[in-house]
Order: sequence, then structure tokens, then C-alpha cells
Amino acid sequence: MTPRPTSEAPAAAARHAGPEVRAARRADLLAAAAGLLLVVAAAAIGTVIERANGSLHVNWPPLYASWFPHVGPGTPAALTVAVLVVGYGPPLAARLPWRGLLLTCWAAAMAWTWSLALIDGWQTGIARRLTTEYEYLTVIRRFDDLGPALRGFTGHILNNAPDHWPAHVAGHPPAAVLTFVGLDRIGLDGGAWAGVWCITVGTSAAAAVLVALRALTDEPLARRAAPFLVLAPAAVWVGTSADGYFAAVAAWCLALLALAATRRTGGGRRSAPVPAAAALASGLLLGLTCYLSYGLTLIVLPAAAVLLLARNARPVPLLVAGAATVAVAFTLAGFDWWEGYRLLVERYYQGAAGVRPYAYWVWGNLACAVLITGPATVAGVRRALAAAPAALRRLRPSAGPPPGPAGRLAVLVLAALLAVLIADLSGMSKAETERIWLPFAWWLLAACALLPGAHRRPWLAAQAVLALLLNHLLYTGW
Repeated sequence: MTPRPTSEAPAAAARHAGPEVRAARRADLLAAAAGLLLVVAAAAIGTVIERANGSLHVNWPPLYASWFPHVGPGTPAALTVAVLVVGYGPPLAARLPWRGLLLTCWAAAMAWTWSLALIDGWQTGIARRLTTEYEYLTVIRRFDDLGPALRGFTGHILNNAPDHWPAHVAGHPPAAVLTFVGLDRIGLDGGAWAGVWCITVGTSAAAAVLVALRALTDEPLARRAAPFLVLAPAAVWVGTSADGYFAAVAAWCLALLALAATRRTGGGRRSAPVPAAAALASGLLLGLTCYLSYGLTLIVLPAAAVLLLARNARPVPLLVAGAATVAVAFTLAGFDWWEGYRLLVERYYQGAAGVRPYAYWVWGNLACAVLITGPATVAGVRRALAAAPAALRRLRPSAGPPPGPAGRLAVLVLAALLAVLIADLSGMSKAETERIWLPFAWWLLAACALLPGAHRRPWLAAQAVLALLLNHLLYTGW
């Protein structure tokens, strides 16, 4: 029960709090409704365009998916996970020991992602996902002699090049395909192991975001985010593409940077300094991130926000040293990142992107972002945007005390949103952003922690329903 006010001032505050809370709740619902309208508009207008001239090159705009209502082996498990997390997730996240929460969050995110993937069955949902003509596993044997393969990598990017790479190999730096080459070399060959790798590593991003939130904001706010990180609609694509794995690498990069910059274990309690190894490891993961996906260089924006929130630039030299180590290693091996990116841009417009209309995708992509993050995230981002101006003002050295936990989270969310908007405006993300933007989706999902506790379960239920509908009504292309 709410404690009864014991003086006139608290009583007055209590009387005025009601309308403010109701107004904020209405604004949340309006934001979620606006997100829904954006998706409906993208679907309706996209369908008209696709039927008229086929220029979108997707079967179910704005997603790269096909209409395919179905159930499968994962359906009972997915429903069970959803009910358990909605019913018991918030109180459990509030009382578990911190390390237990991290492991539970990762395990629950894996259970959710596995069950969603298995709605399509083992072969279709997991084992064959990374073995199609567009994917990495089709070229594993071409890397038996690693040196020449890396030195000649850029020579196979263009569509008119001899033995040109499949779409996903050509569209990424070589660290992406080398991951699966490495799995093959240690005996974990084939699509099944590749799928297991992507799901297992990809779902660890949920734990990484919790680590970063605890270090940069506070523990209660991180705990409030946990159930939303588990029931992320993005899990539909974490379980079906290598981009989920890329997202986890980027998430752990930011989590380690947050630990190195705050120099504490979290929760606001000063303790033994986090080793400088955290900053160096963050740099190594930053370098790996940039060699997994060209577009993930934008992860430097959330990284800059981490340093800004911590008011600490001491990790920067080791961060740069770690990233440079990866870059130097690939360069000495014969791969030129800049040349690869230049040729990728040319290859990009040799394919479907050459006809996909920018005028549609520049806003249709945002509808994809709504679908992978869900209505609760739209409401949470609304709250973050409302809090961000005041939080940014308080980050100035002369502004006095730094912003509170909610303000710091708002700044982190704003940085992720800025990265998404830059990627969108660049024109290099026309369609398929439901998987491409997974690395940024995790940080947008963190905004759900700003939603009031009294309404957390309905928002969680909305997230779960969206993911279940997507996976049961559509067959996703990736």
C-alpha cells in the first residue's frame, strides 16, 4: 500500500502526482499507438509499391519476410517462457543476487530465442539458416588457405568479379566469415553448430546490457530492464541471423568500457578499481566489431556516451590500442578495410539496393525498428527523449551534480537512437534493418526500464505478443 502523507507538503505532492502520472501514461500509449500506425502505414504503402513495380524486393513490407501462418515444435515452449517472464520476471529480477540475475537473464533470453526459432522447426529454424546461397557457410572451403583468401578478399566483392562472394560475405569484413571458418576448424562444422553459436553468443547481449546499465546508472534501474531484455521481439532475428552474434560482441564492448570508465563494480559503491584489462578488452572487441560489420563503426556513438556519462577519458588510450591491434592484424594479413568498404558500396548498388526507393525505406526502416524493439520500447524511448535535454545540460562540467540514473539512461538511449538515424539517413540500410540494426536495438530496449512499475507487466505482455505474432504469422528471410 502507498504510505499516507504525513504533512501538507507531501499531501499536496501526492494530489498533484496523480494527473502527472496519468498524463505520462497517456503519452506512453500515444507513442506506442504512433509506432503501430507507422508499421501499418509501412505495410500498406509498401504492399502497394511492391505490387506495382516490385522495387522494394521484400514479400511482406517492411520486413524481409513472407506471410506464412504456422505453429511448430517451439510454440508451447515460447508460450510458456512468455507467461513465466510476464508473470514472475519483474519480482524475480528485483530480488535475485546480481550474478544470479545475469545468468538467469542470459538463460531466459536463450530459452525465449530458442523457442521462437524452433517454431520453424530444427532444420528450417536453426540448422539451415546459415547455409543458404547468401550465407557464410557456403564459402568455408575457400578459406582452407587463409593467407591468400584474406589477401584476395576484396577482389571477390563486386557482382561482376570472378567467383564473387555471396551477399553476406561480400557485405561484411572478413571477421564475420572467419568466425564460421574457425568453428569449422575446431570440428563445430555445419549449419547446426553455426546456429547454436549465434543463438548462444547473441543472447548474452542481454547480460552485457545489464552490466553496462548497472555501471552507468544504478542497479535498480538495470534490474527493471532485465525482463524486457529477455522478452525482446528482436529475439526473432537473433535466432535466425549472424547479426545477433555481432550485436553481442558490440554489447560486451560497451559493457567492458562502462566497467573500465566507472572504475567500480556497479551499484554506486566504490571498490577496487576494475583492471585496465577491461579497457583493453573493450578495445579489442571494438576492433572486432568493426571487422564484423562495416556499419557497426557507429557503435562509437554509444561508446562516446559511455565515456561522457562516466566523465572519464582514462580508458581511451587502451581502448584505441585494442582496436588498433585488430586493425593492424587484418591489415598485415592483407585485408584493406577502406578498400573493402568502397567496393561494398559499389556492390550494394549493383543489387537490390540500386532499385529500392530511398523515399520509402528512409521511414520504412523505422517501422522495422518498431517491430524489433516493440511498443514498450517506443514508450520508453519517448520517456528517454523527454528526459534527455535536462540530462545533457547537467552533464556540463559547470552544471553541478550529474544527472540521476534515469537521466543517464536517457543519454545512452539517445546515443543509440542517433546511431540508428545516421544509419538510416546514409541510404546504406535500405531494408533488412530488422537484423542489421540488432546491435542498436538492445540499447533502445533498455529504455523500457523507465516505464513505471505498476504498468510493467502489460508492457511486457505486449512485447511477448508481438514476438509471438511475428514468428507464427511470418516466415523471416534471415
